[in-house]
Amino acid sequence: MEEAEKGELLERDTKPWLDSHPGPTAGLPLLTDDLISEILSRLHVRSSTASSAPPVSWRDLIADPANRKKLPQTLAGFLYTSFCGSGYRHHFASVSGGAAPFDPSLPYLQLNKYKDMAQVDTCNGHVLYRGCTKKAAPWDWAEDDCRFVVCNPATGKWLELPPKPSAPAIRYSYTAALAFDPVVSSHFHVLHFEEDYLANYMTGVSIYSSRTGAWSREDSRMAEKAAPFFRSKCVFVGGIMYVIGELEDINTGNEYVVVGVDVEGKEWKTIRVPYCSRVCMIGLSQGCLHYAVATNESRVPEITLWCLKDCNSKEFVLKHTASMDMLLEVLPWKYRVVGIHPDCDTIFLFSYGGATLAAYDMRHQKVGCILNLENRNSTQRFLPYVPLFSEPLADADGQ
Repeated sequence: MEEAEKGELLERDTKPWLDSHPGPTAGLPLLTDDLISEILSRLHVRSSTASSAPPVSWRDLIADPANRKKLPQTLAGFLYTSFCGSGYRHHFASVSGGAAPFDPSLPYLQLNKYKDMAQVDTCNGHVLYRGCTKKAAPWDWAEDDCRFVVCNPATGKWLELPPKPSAPAIRYSYTAALAFDPVVSSHFHVLHFEEDYLANYMTGVSIYSSRTGAWSREDSRMAEKAAPFFRSKCVFVGGIMYVIGELEDINTGNEYVVVGVDVEGKEWKTIRVPYCSRVCMIGLSQGCLHYAVATNESRVPEITLWCLKDCNSKEFVLKHTASMDMLLEVLPWKYRVVGIHPDCDTIFLFSYGGATLAAYDMRHQKVGCILNLENRNSTQRFLPYVPLFSEPLADADGQ
């Protein structure tokens, strides 16, 4: 049974009891704090945080640092960067409107060593950075100048990865991803996709394992030749890393696919997307891979949300279609999908020509929070961040 289903069943089974004991003094004293914490830890994240007026004792338990390590967490916001002559600037857009849960500039990293720290990927509370010893442009991934760093901002722990073995001169890569699932293991993997300058397709992947502390390399095993989008967002689901790629066909023209590879580089696959567009987005939501796209070209702009039911599936299933008339009244510019909420059918859109990030509830077709970004010159790449208060970076050499 899926974790979400377990949470929903537990919530259903406990709801009659909660309904009959609405006050904090009516029935809660019958349960110890440890038992309440255990119940909350088994609920789906939406169940444990959805109540608009939980008992004070529950709020105290949820806020307790010792309990935060085992209670489910939800989306806190998005990391994004801006770039200017002096280098990268790091920002955080909170979906709750509150302060950032950590200092986005990450002062505890080796800023005296790295002139620039670029945000590359996020996965289950960990953040992947690329540190450069020189001032670098966003497209400069010179391997002799850069090192990857994995960090848990909630705890301040970080780990610098060893240098990646040099690739042949005709190969390059602008796409890297972080694979980490604390439910499965405290260890993580970093995947750095490799492309060919001349043929313009993925030739393989370099993989770092925190278990071995070393890099390895595997050739691509795809029957089709696909190139990942420039700095495409990667998504880790069920042991598979997914990235949006592009197939070049002399007969049919360009076709977009989702490329999947496991953390050992042994299993490769491609999945056709239901609607080909360069403004599409993949994301992890409710335990499944989702695909969202905003179509601005049609007479009636709309957004569609699709779901890949399981890792063995080769077809996306349509979940929601929504006309964007309501959103256009709030965001009078063109827009694109930049994120999908991990716990519900809410997508996040970024407005072209403005500095606005908006949430749109696909199920109820309602506009949610509207965030005004700090810097209009952002890279327009948003990385979702869900806090992780445990400390799985056991071998971290940072603070």
